[in-house]
Amino acid sequence: MAESAPRAGPRPARPPWGSRRPGTARRFLESLLRHACAVLLLGFGLAGCNNNPLPDGLAATNTLVSAVIESSPRHLDPTASYWSNDTPYTYQIYEPPYGYHYLLRPFRLQPKSAAAIAKPRYVDAGGRPLADDAPGEQVAESIYDIPIKPGILYQPHPAFARDEQGRWRYHAMRPGELGKRRTPLDFEHQGTRELVADDFVYALKRHATPRITTPVFGIFSQYVVGLKDYGALIRAEDARLRAGLDPASQDKPFLDFRRWPLAGASAPEPHLLRIRIKGKYPQWNYWMATTFLSPVPWEADAFYAQPGMAAAGLSLDTWPVGTGPYRMTEYRKDRRHVLERNPNWRGEPYPCEGMPGDREAGLLDDCGKTMPFVDRYVSTIDREAVPMREKFRQGYYDILVFERTDTGMDYLVAMQDSDEVRKEYEAKGFRLPKFADVHSWIVGFNMLDPVVGWGDTPEQRERNRKLRQAISIAFDWEEYSKIFPKKAGEPAMSPLPGGIFGSRHGTPEGHNPVTHQVVGGKVVKRRLDDAKRLLAEAGWPDGRDAKTGKPLVINYDFYAPATPERKPEIDWVVRQFAKIGIQLEVRATDNNQFQDKVRKGTYQVFWLGWLADYPDAENFLFLLYGPNGKTRFDGENTANYANPEYDRLFQRMQLLDDGPEKQQVIDQMVAIVQRDAPWSFGYFPFSSGAAQAWVHNYKPAVLIRDHGKYLRLDVAQRLASQAAWNRPVWWPLAAIAAAAALLLALGWRSLRRRERSNARGEVVA
Repeated sequence: MAESAPRAGPRPARPPWGSRRPGTARRFLESLLRHACAVLLLGFGLAGCNNNPLPDGLAATNTLVSAVIESSPRHLDPTASYWSNDTPYTYQIYEPPYGYHYLLRPFRLQPKSAAAIAKPRYVDAGGRPLADDAPGEQVAESIYDIPIKPGILYQPHPAFARDEQGRWRYHAMRPGELGKRRTPLDFEHQGTRELVADDFVYALKRHATPRITTPVFGIFSQYVVGLKDYGALIRAEDARLRAGLDPASQDKPFLDFRRWPLAGASAPEPHLLRIRIKGKYPQWNYWMATTFLSPVPWEADAFYAQPGMAAAGLSLDTWPVGTGPYRMTEYRKDRRHVLERNPNWRGEPYPCEGMPGDREAGLLDDCGKTMPFVDRYVSTIDREAVPMREKFRQGYYDILVFERTDTGMDYLVAMQDSDEVRKEYEAKGFRLPKFADVHSWIVGFNMLDPVVGWGDTPEQRERNRKLRQAISIAFDWEEYSKIFPKKAGEPAMSPLPGGIFGSRHGTPEGHNPVTHQVVGGKVVKRRLDDAKRLLAEAGWPDGRDAKTGKPLVINYDFYAPATPERKPEIDWVVRQFAKIGIQLEVRATDNNQFQDKVRKGTYQVFWLGWLADYPDAENFLFLLYGPNGKTRFDGENTANYANPEYDRLFQRMQLLDDGPEKQQVIDQMVAIVQRDAPWSFGYFPFSSGAAQAWVHNYKPAVLIRDHGKYLRLDVAQRLASQAAWNRPVWWPLAAIAAAAALLLALGWRSLRRRERSNARGEVVA
């Protein structure tokens, strides 16, 4: 039977939406719907976000936030710490005997943990008292009796914790008992005790230790009676304690300095510190304002000496123990550091005396109020300059860089270059004080190097001197300030900046005759031809060896990575050498690697800055004092310069009070180093800090490193400013929503048309 043909019939009703398998158009529309919804959800999700790089809620707390340039501090142990990256922490945590008045200039010493500034008493070689004005040559010893304030307590710390029987809880921990503890705050029990004079004695003795870096032992051992011999004793005792132990082990037996007395440091009474200094040394009072003289409790030394502590990152280098207004509560290497109020700090009144203009600037508004004002300091490692500055501009950093006095120049220059920027910064109220300070930058030569250093023979010595002189002439520091106005300053002719007694900076008689000359009463730079002539006389005509014709290649060590922001400055240094045909091999590392390199002596030319520790010529001239050499003596003479005549004059200068005789000695010393050229003297930078309008009592200075306790925040103003400066931009979200709606409308319209077309042409069996 033949199959019947299809027949026409009524068309069934249209199925409801979605009740049949979707076609291509329907699948397209559903995909479009999904993507549009995703776009809208993303847009609304972003509307709930912001550009704040800080944890939620932080801005509403009494917390000051600042950036840190480079890296984490290298040393927080006060015996070892001697770098500006350390000072944001060390000077807030430790309290040496003295400090400086926060507002007064010139800088004035004032008691800190001491009850008064001690006036030394002098004795001759027979121990007989001398008059206060006795000539320095007659003084055999200066004796300082420093009264220590009673009632000062250390921060809470497990090193002080005792059990109910009075025994130390954590001084004899068994292997494995440390567990997962990685901070002092991880210990259940904390303790404290009163500061006593013996803690300063213990700290002074620690400068003799061979176990850690001791950058001023060379200086201190010249003056503190018996410290040099004490160093030899401690080295022998340390060798005895470690005999038979693995020399590579991080665990070392406790070196208890209480066991061995030091003639030059004692505590006749619990709150009386006696220090005996060889001869007359007026600068000793200034040293007592540095963290090198901060008290160190023996309990902390013993606690951190236990097995496993070093491997767990527990040491004075990372977790200091002090009596100051703040303590370390978070240490995340190269990421973040947090200081919080020391709950045991006694509190101090804000100063009521200042300089002209301080009252008008609001710097005396908090007169007599109890410090500290800020509860917490957060320091964030921020190596890239552009995002760091942007965070400050947006109000997320309260102070750009807590310890630096050169960060405001960026903003001052930007204001000069643009009216729009100037109006913005003025409207935001940025605090950008510009001032003269005791600070310098130099390019130096390693005098132990056979090419740029002293040389082995008198002939080679003279040739190398001419090489250094030629390079010094080639350096155009006037040009540097023009090219890099944010780092501008005045060209230096000697190691001494203005504002220091003995400096002749800015006067015709103070010019460097090697690099400059007086023409028509004006100081002008020598021509490049003079540098090329000296270079040829040194045996390197046009930068090539006169005998072999090989080019002169010198290594240049820089203490920070060559980031895009720093590369132009590094390139500028390369060009200065290239002017006279010398090739430079750049070796830029982070600061910790740089410090390791200079201690080993494996460098030739280096860039270095110096911030004064105290306002005396000694603090700059000792950077070229032979016994303070970096490589041989672990001092701060990074050039390893050693000239017997300079050293003799330096020792004489240290006996002298400010006056004509001291000026004459300084002039002789400066003339020696100008001729020897261990440095290209660089420049003295203009100083300027950068802080927000809601940071009150901000008066930066190189010598004021303990400024944390003086600063006060207006948290409400910060919140309002951050909200105003970082309002969400809504129009992109509106544009996204409109685009999504348009896509949906077009898709819907297309689908409806497609389905109507299908319906008209559909045949149903």
